Amino acid sequence: MAVSLPPLPYERDALSPHISRDTLDYHYGKHHQKYVDTTNEMIAGTEHENADLEKIVQDAEGSNQGLFNNAAQVWNHTFYWNSMKPKGGGKPSGKIAQMIDDSFGSYDKFREEFTKAGATQFGSGWAWLVEKGGKLEVRKTPNAETPLTEAGATPLLTMDVWEHAYYLDYQNGRPNYINTFLDELVNWDFAEKNLG
Repeated sequence: MAVSLPPLPYERDALSPHISRDTLDYHYGKHHQKYVDTTNEMIAGTEHENADLEKIVQDAEGSNQGLFNNAAQVWNHTFYWNSMKPKGGGKPSGKIAQMIDDSFGSYDKFREEFTKAGATQFGSGWAWLVEKGGKLEVRKTPNAETPLTEAGATPLLTMDVWEHAYYLDYQNGRPNYINTFLDELVNWDFAEKNLG
């Protein structure tokens, strides 16, 4: 079973005006698709040809950097699309809100840490909210790195801070993109579902 490009959970213009259809046409339609195609080329005829994506990512880490980079980017991007929704953003409610308060002290403190992670990730990478040991933590990872490969860590949501995620809409204004992600796009229902 080849790795496939999963459908977006919304129409390509559904995140406008915060993320434009043009950005999704390039980011999802070109970048994400290329990671899928390259992963499939690399696993053809190997023991990973019929493996699920998470196994490919975990097996390739530390042993096949090229395969890891492409397969992890397929996984990270799929997770990112689901980390957003039309009319999302703002403070969460329910269990995830309580865990944010318990882990960070307040939503504002979480926001400060998450914003800092996204803004200070030098070059390309990701900002994450993860659960580990019953507590929530903010992480940042470079390039294709992902908490999926960390024992005991459960990714809850992510924000892509590669330039192609925001450049058409925000140019070099990464902080504006980060604020918009938190205020208008973040999908807290997806994060809560990932708590299990």
